[in-house]
Amino acid sequence: MSQLFSPYSLGSVTLRNRIVIAPMCQYSAVNGEAGDWHLMHLGNLAMSGAGLLIIEATAVEPEGRISPADLGLWSDDTEAALARVLTAVRKYSQIPIAIQLAHAGRKASTAAPWDGGGLVNIEQGGWQTVAPSALPFMPDDPAPTALDANGLQRMVQAFVSAAKRAHKLGLDAIEIHAAHGYLLHEFLSPLSNQRDDEYGGSLENRMRFPLAVFDAMRAAVPMHMPIGVRISATDWVDGGWDLAQSVIFAKALQARGCAFIHVSSGGLSPLQKIPVGPHYQVPLAASIRAETGLPTITVGLITEAEDAEAIVADGQADMVGLARGILYDPRWPWHAAAKLGAQVAAPPQYWRCQPREQKALFGDIRFRQR
Repeated sequence: MSQLFSPYSLGSVTLRNRIVIAPMCQYSAVNGEAGDWHLMHLGNLAMSGAGLLIIEATAVEPEGRISPADLGLWSDDTEAALARVLTAVRKYSQIPIAIQLAHAGRKASTAAPWDGGGLVNIEQGGWQTVAPSALPFMPDDPAPTALDANGLQRMVQAFVSAAKRAHKLGLDAIEIHAAHGYLLHEFLSPLSNQRDDEYGGSLENRMRFPLAVFDAMRAAVPMHMPIGVRISATDWVDGGWDLAQSVIFAKALQARGCAFIHVSSGGLSPLQKIPVGPHYQVPLAASIRAETGLPTITVGLITEAEDAEAIVADGQADMVGLARGILYDPRWPWHAAAKLGAQVAAPPQYWRCQPREQKALFGDIRFRQR
């Protein structure tokens, strides 16, 4: 039996297989509201046969968006817009759906990648960014505002409010974004956090605010709703956040009831030197899983079904995340199941496309056409 296509449970949520669609920004919302693009995009991915679909980084307040076109979940209007999309998707797919809740911190207020990705100033519709310390991401960027006590409390409440809205929408799980150089990652890394209060300095202090956010969100929604965390396991910069610190952070999350850890890397500093190659982040996930036993998602240039199978079968990770690869091939799980002799869920409207040589790909189905 294929291990990649074996069931897996995240608390009360059961996944049909270990394939996770990782969150991928679409830069296609209007005032934070999901629209027809999201309906097409998520509807397409919901038909993929993956075990879990995680909605893109969704800002918990307007100033938390990476770009003015980012998805949000901070108001009744943003909630209603996402509800419309979810209602349509769920009509035709039973895939569990999670959402990644995020704040971009000092990396906010930028243009969409196809518009250059540069800073959007206030006169152009941008906004003042915030961070743990008044240190810009790029040397020539305006400095972000260092969050004071009131600002920290506002952030916690923004994450809590978004979590409550996610639960109200009936989403199956929440992923907290603490990776890729965004706000919570900025608190963790000594490169971006140079505070001299209880939230800066030692590792214990730098973890304090991200853990406070987790605790508040965990208390805000029922325990049966899993909450996990995405981290960058290393900054890939000397003197920055690294794997050893990530293990300690993961253990602290585990003690608080974290349901899973989604392991990525980088994004905090333009000085990063990432050894990009096939499966380059898998050893990071494997180390955290071995040290903590937390359910672990690995991601990063995993393109072949046989490789994903080996990662799960060898115990390097519990789940394999796909991002760019599943945008390129939205039926990747179908093709992987065919290669591995497994079965995958597909809507009945597509049953007749099953190849003759793989008659059991979609399970024990009955399809008659006259």
